[in-house]
This record gives sequence, structure tokens and C-alpha cells, in this order.
Amino acid sequence: MKEKEIKVLMVEPGKAPKVTTIKNELESLQDAVSIGADERGLIEIITISEDVCILCNEEGKLIGLEPNRRLGCDILCGVFYVTGSGEEDLASLSEENIEAYKKIFEKPDTFSPGDVERTINSGFFVF
Repeated sequence: MKEKEIKVLMVEPGKAPKVTTIKNELESLQDAVSIGADERGLIEIITISEDVCILCNEEGKLIGLEPNRRLGCDILCGVFYVTGSGEEDLASLSEENIEAYKKIFEKPDTFSPGDVERTINSGFFVF
């Protein structure tokens, strides 16, 4: 059954993660990753494990959101949320996962000029 509100870990650039709740509906998720009140953000869900994923702004790099944390070879830009993953929807994080991901994202990363640009993949395909 879909949870109406989910307990998540909010990770802001330059800050330690904090536990918060967000409504588990499309408009609220878009608002959570938006850059202002005028326009809802485009959401992207990145699967981290079987029961954990990240909710972020799909266009974060392209629209110049502040670099936040490294994720493998990639850089997440803007605020993102570590959430649980249900069968078909996002879900609340377990207490165990909250503590684990607090430690993983505890320290903000530092970035050099050009770091974000080097992670933007674009290419042309000729057929």
C-alpha cells in the first residue's frame, strides 16, 4: 500500500543530511526538487539498492544547480533525497538505512571548477 507521507533523508549542498517527511505524490515530489515556486522540478529516481533510491532534479547539472555530493563517477546537483523503495512507489527509509546513509553523505564534497561539466554526457549519433 502506498504511503501518503514518507520519511526520507534530505541532503542539501554543503550541509549534513537531515531526516524529514515529504508527501508521496507527484506534485510534492516535483516541488521537493524544484528551484523556485514558479515551476516544478523534473524528478529523477536513481536506484541505489533493492530498498533505497535517490530522488533528485533530473536537470540539476544542466540548469546550474549547486554541486552537492559525488555518487560513484557522477555528481548530484541541488537538493536530493534518499528514500526507501517500495514495490511500485517510493517508501519511507528504515531506521537502519537512515543511519547508514547519514554516514555516507555526512561530509559535504568539495568541487573544482569544471568537475560538474566533465560529468555531463552528450554525444551525437549518426545512422
